[in-house]
Amino acid sequence: MSNPAKTHSTKIDEARIDQAQVDQAQETPPEVTLKKYGLFLGWIEDRTGLISRLNTVAGHQVPRRSKWAFVFGSATLFAFILQVVTGITLAMFFEPSTATAYQSLKAISTPGTFEAVVRGLHYYGASAMVVMMGIHLIRVYLAAAYKYPREVQWISGVIMLFITLAMAFTGQTLRWDQNAVWSVVVGAEQASRAPIIGPILARFLMAGDTLNAGTLSRLYALHTYWFPALLFGLIGLHVFLVIRNGISEPTVPGRKVNPRTYKQEYQARVKADGVPFWPDAAWRDTLFGSALIILVVFLAWKLGAPALTMPPDPSIVQADPKPDWYLIWYFAVLALWPYGVTNLMIILAPLLAIVGLIALPLVSNKGERSPSRRPWAIGIVAVTVGMVFSLTVVGMREPWLPHFDAPPLSAQVVGSSDPTVIRGAALFHSQSCLLCHKIGNDGGVRGPNLTQVGQRLTADQLTWRIQNGASSMPGYAGVLSAQQLRDIVDFLATRKN
Repeated sequence: MSNPAKTHSTKIDEARIDQAQVDQAQETPPEVTLKKYGLFLGWIEDRTGLISRLNTVAGHQVPRRSKWAFVFGSATLFAFILQVVTGITLAMFFEPSTATAYQSLKAISTPGTFEAVVRGLHYYGASAMVVMMGIHLIRVYLAAAYKYPREVQWISGVIMLFITLAMAFTGQTLRWDQNAVWSVVVGAEQASRAPIIGPILARFLMAGDTLNAGTLSRLYALHTYWFPALLFGLIGLHVFLVIRNGISEPTVPGRKVNPRTYKQEYQARVKADGVPFWPDAAWRDTLFGSALIILVVFLAWKLGAPALTMPPDPSIVQADPKPDWYLIWYFAVLALWPYGVTNLMIILAPLLAIVGLIALPLVSNKGERSPSRRPWAIGIVAVTVGMVFSLTVVGMREPWLPHFDAPPLSAQVVGSSDPTVIRGAALFHSQSCLLCHKIGNDGGVRGPNLTQVGQRLTADQLTWRIQNGASSMPGYAGVLSAQQLRDIVDFLATRKN
């Protein structure tokens, strides 16, 4: 049986709670709110409470010494907002159908049109977002801002980085020209090499076993719906955690992170020497973010939309698909790495990078934060940035490809009036040797430099190599006549300086 006294007491408590809520709601009369915020904002505040909550968020305290090094996270958000606005605008003109996608994009890219400027903004905005996110990641890593209590902030940021790169890749494929179509094929082929889930990933990316009409629809849905939705959710979580845990204060050598006491110490420091985020700190974010947008607008206006290659034709296999510049370094790694370990580089290397970045705050969430006390962190960043920069330069040059536009060697380079040597120099070009081998400043770099080959190899050694070829060089036995072979050997024998 129920206890009447207990039931009566519960009802009284509920009544008190309801009355307390009513009293709290009536603490600020509408006329006071209208007077404080004005007619329009006061009406919004009285009905939603939104203005006071925004004021609370904007006024949260941040460390006073959080200066210009802290602007790159907000700059990434500025770039993302630009991508959303320009992406929605482009979706109004782009036709995601294999029959019409190329023509619609070609129309969008007409120089001097509004659509071309918007496409340029979207293209250069993507570059700005990737760059800002990379710099922000480096800044956070060097300052060890991934340590307690900001582990989840770091993990969410890492996930956002890889989603951004995936969105950049799918955005490139939506151009649906020859380069885009073969980029999809190459991407699916690389994904298929993963054990167990590889074929599933490849089929998912291609929307089937081969390139088909559904491939473009699948990529369009990923690029315009799924990836942005994931980023919106992660950005919301990231910003919430930044407000909840506070912005990591500038590092001080010797000041270590102790999970047992850090929150109390941080709150005490911010209380003693903090400033409101708005306007004391936010003006730097606003100024830098605005400058970034202005730069993107300038590039879009000055350089226009990126050029398209020929219309897509999967039957033409002589294609050289490559990603946009911010992924060229990885493209160069795959091209330069020995073929036997390509699978490891395609699958294992990205997997290790993802696992390592996510696991970092879980295995190192306390201790020293100052870069001066963590020289290995500076070394890792220096080596990584140096490698990415160097590989990007190499990827732009593509030394692994023949130099198809190499002109014939000039008489000055040949440097001989001997008819045999002259014929040999002409054959060196006509037989495509100059496409891969450099003579002086002319030719390609795929094969060894032959400028001084006459000092390294004898005539017999040259003859044997030309006839038998090498790992990336075809053999010319049966292709060249005996006289042609002698002419080329005689020409190369003169290459001694």
